[in-house]
Amino acid sequence: MIVDCHCHAGKGDGLTGPWDTDAPLDKYLRRAEQAGIARTVVFPAFHSDYAVANRALARLVARHPGRLYGFAFVHCVRDRGRIGEMVALAVRRYGFVGIKVHRHDAPISREVCEAAQACGVPVLYDIAGETAVVELLAREYPRVAFIIPHLGSFADDWRAQLALIDHLVRHPNVHADTAGVRRFDLLEEAVQRAGARKILFGSDGPWLHPGVELAKIHALGLAPAEHALVAGGNLLRLIGPVRAQGANPAGSSRNRADRPKWSDR
Repeated sequence: MIVDCHCHAGKGDGLTGPWDTDAPLDKYLRRAEQAGIARTVVFPAFHSDYAVANRALARLVARHPGRLYGFAFVHCVRDRGRIGEMVALAVRRYGFVGIKVHRHDAPISREVCEAAQACGVPVLYDIAGETAVVELLAREYPRVAFIIPHLGSFADDWRAQLALIDHLVRHPNVHADTAGVRRFDLLEEAVQRAGARKILFGSDGPWLHPGVELAKIHALGLAPAEHALVAGGNLLRLIGPVRAQGANPAGSSRNRADRPKWSDR
């Protein structure tokens, strides 16, 4: 099964660019289907209130049962004091299976890592090239799986990407996704040095074409078993514990996203 671990979805409210205005899924889903992508991890666009954005995302996931996995987006400063509650609600009620954090909002915090550890979910943290924090995260929270998108830098900072490969090699709980990585030789090096179990296919949809991003994975020329890990097996392994504990897709009867008792808190 091919699983895209990195896709934005839904409306933002910042109106400064596509990333905080709108991330529509219609074209993405058609392109993903054509590319053979069976499932996709989605998280909200940038938003001023991630409790609202996560609830809206849950409704979106509910409209595509069995197709989408939700990750709860949190702001480490603005949501301080309620992150554990937000994540628990997202996992237990919405059926989400992970957390998304972005350095553009604020640096990651202990509160996020503690929430991830308590709920047994991975954290996808865009470090925006600040690789040093990965050392601290890996050592302080060895039971939390961290996924660092863009091999560490969407800005094509090859120094940061090389540094992240070192972290992948040394830390069992650190992983990276392939979304938007332009230097193909670095993707090859990451797989060769860290192993296929540490790399996850991601597209950064809907703005990057999932078929184009998936072509990079095919071009790696991996053995079938390794290809299966990168293309989807690794993500399914990382979210396996929370799925086993009963977090169902939000489209299930138990977790329907349109239930009237849901709170914005």
